[in-house]
Amino acid sequence: MTPESHAPTGTDAPRTGPPPGCPAHGLGPGGLHRLQESEDLPALYEQLRKEHGPVAPVLLHDDVPMWIVLGHAENLHMVRSPSQFCRDSRIWTPLRDGLVKPDHPLMPHIAWQPIASHAEGDEHKRLRGAVQGAISTIDFRSLRRYINRSTQAIVNRFCEHGEADLVGQFSEHLPMAVMCEILGMPEEYNDRLVEAARDALKGTETAIASHSYVMDALSRLTVRRRAQPEEDLASYLITHPARLTDDEVREHLRLVLFAAYEATTNLLSNVLLTVLIDPRFRAQLNGGQMTVPEAVEQSLWNEPPFSTVFAYFAKQETELGGQRIRRGDGLLFAPLPANVDPRVRPDLKASMQGNRSHLAFGGGPHECPGQDIGRSIADVGVDALLMRLPDVELDCDKDELRWTGSIASRHLVALPVQFAPKPPQDVTQTPSHKPVPPQRSDWQIGIAQPQPQSQTAPVAAQPQPELAPAQPQPAPETPQPAAEEPARRKGVWQRFVSWWRGY
Repeated sequence: MTPESHAPTGTDAPRTGPPPGCPAHGLGPGGLHRLQESEDLPALYEQLRKEHGPVAPVLLHDDVPMWIVLGHAENLHMVRSPSQFCRDSRIWTPLRDGLVKPDHPLMPHIAWQPIASHAEGDEHKRLRGAVQGAISTIDFRSLRRYINRSTQAIVNRFCEHGEADLVGQFSEHLPMAVMCEILGMPEEYNDRLVEAARDALKGTETAIASHSYVMDALSRLTVRRRAQPEEDLASYLITHPARLTDDEVREHLRLVLFAAYEATTNLLSNVLLTVLIDPRFRAQLNGGQMTVPEAVEQSLWNEPPFSTVFAYFAKQETELGGQRIRRGDGLLFAPLPANVDPRVRPDLKASMQGNRSHLAFGGGPHECPGQDIGRSIADVGVDALLMRLPDVELDCDKDELRWTGSIASRHLVALPVQFAPKPPQDVTQTPSHKPVPPQRSDWQIGIAQPQPQSQTAPVAAQPQPELAPAQPQPAPETPQPAAEEPARRKGVWQRFVSWWRGY
């Protein structure tokens, strides 16, 4: 695919660039749209769908040609057809022809690496088998309990202030705390690691230094676990029969950490935003018509953590969505436009409860192996936060919220909220929004508590309530409170809910 192959007759004449705001703004050679110049990618995707159908030609930075797959069925076909499409960018024609320079902004995403998400065949089975094997050892009941305690600890940092930024103080912290525990380096979790991960993913001027900071932590972990394996994901990667090298272990730890962190941070922010700005959504949660896991799935339909994924490449000449795809063409896997494909969602306002056929976690051989980790963090984290802060409200007009976006995803910059100040809570307890009652000297259960006797007038002892036929009893020297009834055993459903939430 080249821009010229889609250029209409008579477009070779030079022309001046249109001013910003003009309908033609963002067009490149052949009249193709430059994705990176669009100020409203969802709207552009719908325009491309009308003009080209489920697969459309576009341009990336430096006018590098690319296809974007907009249709739900076409995306599924692409990711499930390894004989036709792969993730090995070394066959990408623009790269082979020198159109993609080493300093291209998207090279960190597209450049081939010896990791499972870029491998094929037996090598893919070896590397992905190690990752899946390590993830399969996770005890999700213990994990949910850890997520709950981490949520409690994070909320304790700001619950007394009555206000917070749920992106910077919650959504960006909870996934990192949990992932550090899963990987086997809970001691590395701190504000500096969170800042480094965010900076590395944003691609700022200090992104390389921030990336090195994270890699140093993963290198230390690899060395420690190679010498002394423990019960964590890093150790299982090292001891897996696939016999991964230290470099392979470290690169897959990086892949797991960054992918899970980025996706889950966006997911948490998106779910919380929807709860705060959509009264119907919150009413369904409060009224029991929707559970938090169902709310998370609805968010994965409406705002997947990754808008597009770089990239798939055609291994042979083929056809997709009515377009002729040549060998070596690049294609963007695009969950955002695929999830709103009119053929699968004719009514975008309709509830998608119980439907997990969204493409937020990909599909086929490269489907995200850690999606259940992300779901668990979002399910337990959002549930515990709302239990602690049931009166949380947006502290600004929703039109004032700001986003930073790229072709790959968009991120909520901040989510300011306010709520009635709450006291910190023991992290081992079930999340609760009940205020701590002040101590009272006259509080009693069953009978009155003994009062200090005055030195001038003794207080008569209170009679014990008759609980059974009178029996001769020795009079107690001091009044004692009645014994509390033993706690009633929870029903089957209550025990299941407690287990599911990680309490």
